[in-house]
Amino acid sequence: MLDAPTTALLRVVLDDVCKNLSPYETGTRALVASKILEAATTGERRPDCLKQIGRDAISKTPIIWR
Repeated sequence: MLDAPTTALLRVVLDDVCKNLSPYETGTRALVASKILEAATTGERRPDCLKQIGRDAISKTPIIWR
């Protein structure tokens, strides 16, 4: 389980990475969230790295999800 400051960081990163997504792109947002969470649970805490992981997830999302 992640501590409160890390959880807050992940929310900020997710919101920043997904700010240009439509609110209806829930599948893409869920995928991005899972990739960011996966990185955080393995120890990554640098916001710039987490944002890049999120951006990479968006770029690899199937077009049908967008």
